[in-house]
Amino acid sequence: MYITCLDMEGVLVPEIWIAFAEASGIPELRRTTRDEPDYDKLMRWRLGILKEHGLGLKEIQATIAKIDPLPGAKEFLDELRSFTQVIILSDTFEEIAMPLMKKLGYPTIFCNSLEVAPGGEITGFRMRCEQSKLTTVKALQSIGYDTIAAGDSYNDLGMIQASKAGFLFKSTPQIKADHPELPAYEEFGDLLSAIKGAMD
Repeated sequence: MYITCLDMEGVLVPEIWIAFAEASGIPELRRTTRDEPDYDKLMRWRLGILKEHGLGLKEIQATIAKIDPLPGAKEFLDELRSFTQVIILSDTFEEIAMPLMKKLGYPTIFCNSLEVAPGGEITGFRMRCEQSKLTTVKALQSIGYDTIAAGDSYNDLGMIQASKAGFLFKSTPQIKADHPELPAYEEFGDLLSAIKGAMD
């Protein structure tokens, strides 16, 4: 039995923090897990910048409302879900992901949660578990699933390498160069074919 695990940002939807950096005019917020592999460190840094500029959840959600999935992402997910179970594994947060999940037809997502003060200031965050993507893939394997995984960033490598089949998708030249053993794709049709091929 197969289950496909996908990253969200950079794979199905644009990088939310890059979009927010552009909308807010704060270029430092463009930094993502493609630049900083330590997600905890990255998020604490982001929260510091938000606090410095007096920005909270309301401002982030207003930006997210304007973001659409990447072209072809919904059709890809619909097709994928027609022949296999799919879970989106993301280090993002429920409060940020839900408007995008609606646009993708409400696929299953495992992610984290923000701690938000009554005034809307993001005061912290709660991670579901350590190394959440790898931990989830291993848990799925422990209950009888063969996992197939795809992602674009450093924090996806654990789940990709631990899966029966794993793929880089819309990744960076550096990550692709560092991991030539991982098949890398840029188009949804090619990734769909690779996932189907892994199930044969």
